[in-house]
Amino acid sequence: MGTRFGEEGRRLSYSTYLKVQELLELQKGLSQEHDELLFIVAHQVYELWFKVVLFELEAARNRIDADDIFFARHYLHRAHVIERILVEQIEVLETMSPQDFLAFRSQLAPASGFQSVQFREIEFLSGLKEPKYLARLEATPEEAIRLRRRLDEPSLDDAFRSLVERRGSPSLVDVFKDRERHGDLFDLCEALLDHDEAFAHWRARHVLMVERQIGSKTGTGGSSGAQYLRTTLDKRFYPELWEVRSQL
Repeated sequence: MGTRFGEEGRRLSYSTYLKVQELLELQKGLSQEHDELLFIVAHQVYELWFKVVLFELEAARNRIDADDIFFARHYLHRAHVIERILVEQIEVLETMSPQDFLAFRSQLAPASGFQSVQFREIEFLSGLKEPKYLARLEATPEEAIRLRRRLDEPSLDDAFRSLVERRGSPSLVDVFKDRERHGDLFDLCEALLDHDEAFAHWRARHVLMVERQIGSKTGTGGSSGAQYLRTTLDKRFYPELWEVRSQL
């Protein structure tokens, strides 16, 4: 009898391919509190999804540079679907009561979600470049190099602006008013806005979670906590795509 697909050689299994054993050994808590495992896993999952979002946004930028709008929109859509998952995941964290979180929160200082390098990479790659974070983040040398590269390299916003210029469109208003002529550009605008809006939803939902967990306490990294997070709610990757609505 012939061997079935995948059986010949037996060099690979589900566990070895995904490095499951190594993955499950990465949740090392600092306390014996029940909810610390949930907290660690949720944030590790965030970082894994951030990695995929970066991969897809970078691919979308490169496709825009190559005038391949179809695949640029495809990758942006995938990033947007993942970002909706990131928003929904906050509900899992909210199953922790404030008391349960406070039982191990003091162990976390001075670590803070503010220090997520991949989150800043997403902002930089999307077009929201704030050089001040290079000095404020406690990054490893390798992470600092990545952040500097993201700051220096063209963003999605840069790629989109170059595309519009290559197409000879004088303004975004023209793109939005003449969709018959600029249909693919209009669709790309909407895909970029989906990405922007999803992150705005995440910021707003994150603030509510923090207020629900710690109220007005300062953050573990020394920030003002929810008060600081509220100052970020108006951040937008593509303000011109929002403003154009007022000009139609």
